[in-house]
Amino acid sequence: MTKSTDFKLKDLSPLFLVSDLERSIEFYTRILGFDLRFRYEDFYAGLGKDGFSIHLKLGQRTPGEREKRKSNEDIDITFSIEGIEKIYDDLIHHSVNIIQALRVMPYGSEFYISDPDGYIIAFLE
Repeated sequence: MTKSTDFKLKDLSPLFLVSDLERSIEFYTRILGFDLRFRYEDFYAGLGKDGFSIHLKLGQRTPGEREKRKSNEDIDITFSIEGIEKIYDDLIHHSVNIIQALRVMPYGSEFYISDPDGYIIAFLE
């Protein structure tokens, strides 16, 4: 198979539609330790941590979309990390919504949380 283009990927920024930009910025910065990289007017923000980024955009999703994804454990993003037990304990003490408790799987230890808009975030070590 031939490559159609050859380029170096410098960053990858998943975009989450959020119902309250301030609340989401607060969650990702205060709870998960991201830094606010930029903000564009009242509807868009970029956050970063350890050389990685996510973008948040004020918007509406289809009703029931998040509940369906939650019931199927459809993960929106996975953070590969070190020190999963400590991070799990820290997040429990911050009263974060745990979707899947810490467990050991054949591919590593993992747990899932949801953000204020119901996006499912997996942590994997």
